[in-house]
Amino acid sequence: MGRCNGRCTLVGFCCLQLIAALERQIFDFLGYQWVPILANFLHIMAVILGIFGTIQYRSKYLIMYAVWLVLWVGWNAFIICFYLEVGHLSQDRDFIMTFNTSLHRSWWMENGPGCLVTPVMNSNLAPEDHHVITVTGCLLDYQYIEVVSSAMQIFLALFGFVYACYVSKVFMEEEDSFDFIGGFDSYGYQAPQKTSHLQLQPLYTSG
Repeated sequence: MGRCNGRCTLVGFCCLQLIAALERQIFDFLGYQWVPILANFLHIMAVILGIFGTIQYRSKYLIMYAVWLVLWVGWNAFIICFYLEVGHLSQDRDFIMTFNTSLHRSWWMENGPGCLVTPVMNSNLAPEDHHVITVTGCLLDYQYIEVVSSAMQIFLALFGFVYACYVSKVFMEEEDSFDFIGGFDSYGYQAPQKTSHLQLQPLYTSG
C-alpha cells in the first residue's frame, strides 16, 4: 500500500508539473521568450519520462527525472533573480530570454490584470519594427507574476524530487530482493536435469 501511495502521489505531482509547464509554455510563446520556451520543452520531456518511469517501475528513469529537477530549480531561481534584478541583472539591458534577438518582454507586461496600454506616437526611442508604449493601472506588475510562476515551479519540483527519490529507492530495493530470492537476472537459469535410476532386482528361478 505504501508503494502504491508513493507512486500515485508522484504521478499526481508529475501531472501538476505537466499542466503548469504547458500553461507557462503558452504564455512564453505569446511573449517570444525563446530561452524559456526551450527550457519548458525540456522540462515537459523530463516530466513525461518521470511518469513513464513511475508507471513502468523504471528506477533509472526516475533518477534522470530527479537530476533534471535539480537543474529546473536552478533555472527558475535564476528567472526570479532576473525579474527582481538581483545583482547586476537588468531587464532594460539584458535580453537573455530572447537570445538577445529582440526587445520583447514577458507577455504579462502588456496583458497583466488591469493593465492599460497606451501607444506613444511619433517616438524616436523605438528601434525599427518596434513601438513605444506606456503601461499603467496594473494590479500586479508582470515581474511579480513571473516570480510567482517560477516559485510555483520550484515548489512542485521540490516535492517531485523528494517523491522521485523515495519511489526509485523502493523500486531498487524490490529489484535487490528479487535477486536475493533467486531472480533470473542474478543467477543463470538452469533447467532441471532428468536423471534415471535403474533399480536392480534379484532374479529367482525355481529348479
